[in-house]
Amino acid sequence: QVQLVESGGGLVQAGDSLRLSCAASGLTFTNYAMAWFRQAPRKEREIVATISRGGSNIYYADSVKGRFTISRDNTKNTVYLQMNRLKPEDTAVYFCAADHYGVGRVSAVLYDHWGQGTQVTVSS
Repeated sequence: QVQLVESGGGLVQAGDSLRLSCAASGLTFTNYAMAWFRQAPRKEREIVATISRGGSNIYYADSVKGRFTISRDNTKNTVYLQMNRLKPEDTAVYFCAADHYGVGRVSAVLYDHWGQGTQVTVSS
């Protein structure tokens, strides 16, 4: 049974930092590209960042480029999202997802497995 478990969310002030983690089990982690998506109230789920199975290909949404960093540790089956200079508009539930295709695609419908999400709230 595949499980993706996110952690690290919370309530912070604008300008602060958070580091999200997503621990994967029940799959061969190195076969999967990983991604972070987010969904704010009354909005569609959107891509935040992706990382290929080996970590060489990385994509960021324009809204987070230069502030967020995605990384993975294949020895720990974990993907991370370091979020710096947080803004109120970053407030959302953040989900990690796994894609068997491996290169890191941006469409949510292409992802095979999802975590339950972790809430990030940024106050102004």
